[in-house]
Amino acid sequence: MAKVIGLGGIFFKSEDPNALALWYKTHLQIPVENWGGAAFYLNNLMPTAASGYSVWTPMSADSDYLHPSEKSFMFNLIVDDLDGALEQVRNGGAQVIAETEESEFGRFGWFVDPDGNKVELWQASETP
Repeated sequence: MAKVIGLGGIFFKSEDPNALALWYKTHLQIPVENWGGAAFYLNNLMPTAASGYSVWTPMSADSDYLHPSEKSFMFNLIVDDLDGALEQVRNGGAQVIAETEESEFGRFGWFVDPDGNKVELWQASETP
């Protein structure tokens, strides 16, 4: 059975994502990068941790990336088997949306849970 093995990140809408990112950078020292968000690497938290990361990403209030959800946030869960996990949530009544995507970071798929939250599933690539 496929399972969640980590939190990949949180994505949320903001009326002014650049200003909000700067506020968090200034007041909490979040390491905001040029792409507008921050990556938190596990090996920075614990020297013995394997490499991996979670992201924090404010995005434009008019972004349609969270569509079809009406919510202003989306979370990303790392899974060990993307296809299996999508099939399991579909069998549980979730609306699986869009095709899966592949990138240099791995494979991604999405669904809307029973509360209307869009959830992104990420099966990380095996090579960094």
